[in-house]
Amino acid sequence: MSVQITVRLPDELAAYVDELVRAGDGPRAAIVCEALSFYQQHRRAEADARILEESGDYDDFDDMVKHAALDA
Repeated sequence: MSVQITVRLPDELAAYVDELVRAGDGPRAAIVCEALSFYQQHRRAEADARILEESGDYDDFDDMVKHAALDA
């Protein structure tokens, strides 16, 4: 299901969206949806980082860091 909304964009953002459309990145709606999804993901990651910073408990990440280390 989807909901149709009306959004006013500054001229420069609208021009950029139209550039992406011309480049074949999809219709305007898809481009705006993707941008909002990225923004949502970014905001959630910021919230997670704040929680981690406030808790100060980094021990759960030790094994992951060892696994991801390039020189391992």
